[in-house]
Amino acid sequence: MASPSKKTKVSVETVAQVFAKCKAENRPAFIPYLTAGFPQLDSTVDLLLALQRGGADIIELGMPFSDPLADGPTIQKSSFDALRNGVKMEDCFRYVMEAREKGLTTPIIIMGYYNPFMNYGEKKLVDDAVKYTVEGFIVVDLPPDETPTFSELCRSRNLCFVPLVAPTSTDKRLKNLGASTTGYVYCVSLTGVTGSRAELSKDLPAFVERVKKAFHVPLVIGFGLSTPEHVQQVFRLGADGAVVGSSIINEIRKAETDHKAQMEGLEAYVKHMTGRS
Repeated sequence: MASPSKKTKVSVETVAQVFAKCKAENRPAFIPYLTAGFPQLDSTVDLLLALQRGGADIIELGMPFSDPLADGPTIQKSSFDALRNGVKMEDCFRYVMEAREKGLTTPIIIMGYYNPFMNYGEKKLVDDAVKYTVEGFIVVDLPPDETPTFSELCRSRNLCFVPLVAPTSTDKRLKNLGASTTGYVYCVSLTGVTGSRAELSKDLPAFVERVKKAFHVPLVIGFGLSTPEHVQQVFRLGADGAVVGSSIINEIRKAETDHKAQMEGLEAYVKHMTGRS
């Protein structure tokens, strides 16, 4: 891997500044999800830059995994496609580094399953995150209250460790997670897997209130968001940000193998979702 960029210093404060800016502008942070190495191995850098041009405030970059149980069919297929392309953990860091060299300033959170992270090595993963300007991690299948080592490593390097909490999470568990979270907390809007839905859960307001009592970091909502109205709806519920994943992947697929059209379409889509178009 080439030498890391020295242009950007990463930290929990970097992400906090994003949420503070969005709050001052009276809007939610828009947080798109992108599968690394999809649709082609060399697509990711340009797509990261397209997301930034469209108005992404934070980007979740997904490390593909062969058994993505929390993901619906859209993200699952993008993950399988990326694995067939040969993407590895090293590529995620390379993509971020190359995008930084081309002007990417948007904070990056790597999202994935624990197995690839464990195989890479927890300490090496955290050290390389700092080295290659990644702001933190979401580990979908690693309960931080049961296996605290990784979250402690992230805190020791001033990186975000973002837990997923679901409507089934007990108040006790939410309180325990609140003590180990850095960056923001990711609220899963429903019980189930990722994927676009026509309507958000009617139980979401009560869930958001429970999470707000347990956490003192920004709160974002994902799973099922697919329209500008969904983004505004979660903001009205008190969320500080909205995560959109499956709809981003679907938008990229519309252009099939036309890379230029993928970038242009993605930028336009993010502008539409954020009200910038």
